[in-house]
Amino acid sequence: MHPNALVELATELLHRVLQLQHPADGLVSDFFRQHRTLGQRERHTLAETTYGVLRQRLLYQHLAQSGKGEMERRLVLLAWQGNEGFLRAALSDTEQQWLAQVALIDRAALPDKLRHNLPEWLAETLQAALGDEFWPLVNSINASAPLDLRVNSFKAKRDDVIAAFKAEGVEAVATPYSPLGLRIDGKPALHKLDVFMRGDVEVQDEGSQLLALMVGAKRGEMVMDFCAGAGGKTLALGAEMRNTGRLYAFDTSGHRLASLKPRLARSGLSNVFPAQIAHERDERIKRLAGKLDRVLVDAPCSGLGTLRRNPDLKWRQTPQSVAELQVKQAAILASAARLVKPGGRLVYATCSLLEVENEGIAEAFTAAHDSSFSVMPALDALSRAQVGDAATLVRGNYLRLWPHRHATDGFFAAVWERK
Repeated sequence: MHPNALVELATELLHRVLQLQHPADGLVSDFFRQHRTLGQRERHTLAETTYGVLRQRLLYQHLAQSGKGEMERRLVLLAWQGNEGFLRAALSDTEQQWLAQVALIDRAALPDKLRHNLPEWLAETLQAALGDEFWPLVNSINASAPLDLRVNSFKAKRDDVIAAFKAEGVEAVATPYSPLGLRIDGKPALHKLDVFMRGDVEVQDEGSQLLALMVGAKRGEMVMDFCAGAGGKTLALGAEMRNTGRLYAFDTSGHRLASLKPRLARSGLSNVFPAQIAHERDERIKRLAGKLDRVLVDAPCSGLGTLRRNPDLKWRQTPQSVAELQVKQAAILASAARLVKPGGRLVYATCSLLEVENEGIAEAFTAAHDSSFSVMPALDALSRAQVGDAATLVRGNYLRLWPHRHATDGFFAAVWERK
């Protein structure tokens, strides 16, 4: 593709994404479906340039003020993630001179808001929570995430999968915490590799793997993934159950559940029962009250722990939207709790960095259900699941994962047992 054409496509894609009306990953995928002739390198350049702008939007918008032409084009040139020589071929003399001048600016001397690239409300909240660790967190969430995989323990063993990847020219290393995790630098075409196609691995952040392990699902049990989404944790639970018992995957989104089907087929699991529900008080839920051994509530949340992968979320969430989510989180957790039988386990989890969605919800639930549920320390749940260095992953009774500390997405989990 001619350099000018690729820059124009990047400009068009960025214009759509910066409207911030829909998730960026979905818009990028739709854009690629509309331009099926794009090669892998071209897609990588377009996607990474777009995410580069989203990660450092305030900085690039500030720097772009000194340039000329369409704003989205200027942002693309500043954030370009493709071949530099290719880019130069698309630039006018004026644009080349402008970029050279911008490169001389000392970015470390710019105001804090242009360095952290967070909305002010979020920056203030995280600074108050982390103190001196705020800037390490910023550096972490403004970088792209590695590719984490979970070994499907129902089909394969981690050492064998590492060897299979090596045979296909891909270097995979064991993750430090999850006994099932692998990490790969770069983004190989997984869907073309035998080890992926036969269902030996699934894409899943190491932190997400830990959440599933904390459920402690066992052979022959009745288990529910209450907010299953696309089913990443569902598949992990099914493998832990060794394809026995009964595993319900409930979600209000039929679209998200539909994306579970091909993954389920690869996994080899037959103990999973997906079902779309209308809301947390659905009649199907009532029929299961007090019957389940384990219930995982991976609650709808702000997603601010996933900014390495979804940088648009920091611009799409607001204090008001977070407050609305808190009401929903509390209602879903209370409803899911009714499903747990005496002696059973309840896990509440989010991929949020915010205390109001995490400790705030967990402590309110404990206070309201003190007579029927007791808190299980996260360290106990992690240790039983043979998680490595488990003591470094907890704060008080809860799992608390941070991108800058643990090289995972930001996750929270609380565990209770029914009395």
